[in-house]
Amino acid sequence: MAESPPIVEEWIKQQDLLQRRVIVGDDFSWTWGADGDFPLRFVGGVDVSCDKDDSSIACGALVVVDVLQRLPRGEAGGGPPVIYETHEIVRLSVPYVSGFLAFREAPVLLRLLEKMKRESPSFYPQVLMVDGNGVLHPKGFGLACHLGVLANLPTIGIGKNLHHFDGITMSGVRALLQGLDELSKGVVTLVGESGRTLGAAMRSSTGSSKPIFISVGHRLSLDSCISIVNMCCMYRVPEPIRQADIRSRQHIRSTLQRLHEYESDITSL
Repeated sequence: MAESPPIVEEWIKQQDLLQRRVIVGDDFSWTWGADGDFPLRFVGGVDVSCDKDDSSIACGALVVVDVLQRLPRGEAGGGPPVIYETHEIVRLSVPYVSGFLAFREAPVLLRLLEKMKRESPSFYPQVLMVDGNGVLHPKGFGLACHLGVLANLPTIGIGKNLHHFDGITMSGVRALLQGLDELSKGVVTLVGESGRTLGAAMRSSTGSSKPIFISVGHRLSLDSCISIVNMCCMYRVPEPIRQADIRSRQHIRSTLQRLHEYESDITSL
């Protein structure tokens, strides 16, 4: 087993300090439904994609969708339209260490949020979905918590894979999901052996055999997280995360392709 970098001890201290600031419960000023004075409308999604040949080269993406609108049927599954997007290509110097993804990716994503706050504050997300876990994390403090605390935003962790800890296993999740109608969407609550409610597994698209894993990041209850994810799911992954993933991959491919073409032109002179 590879030895963890010495900086991990410092990361643990920072995690412990930030974790004390996490709010697990609804703490927001917007209202549900279009009839309220300040309805939930702008839901953001963030993702970081790495180059397949060099994992130190990455693209961070932030998109915002308008959940009060729907595209025509056939366009993005008739889901909420993307009304804002931005990207940043970076070279990551922080190593990936399991359980400490936030220290590698959060600085990129926080810069994108600050950029949006300066340039397009009217569309700034009221809720942010994060391609990573919230409290459904061995240390109870995943990327969604980290971003939520530092950006002071309500955040939702969306995991595509499951951390096995506190007695929660994939085989156990499958057993719970088998009790649901196989042709319907469904959600089961994940309670650890400690008795803590850590998140939920959701079969977010009809007939899907692969659940997503939802957990509180910051300033939301689990029930609110599930409701917001349901508003945004046309496919397995909620639309804000899905679009951030698609667009970050497209942007890094096109940027590196232009760079390679430029380098080719130089060497041919």
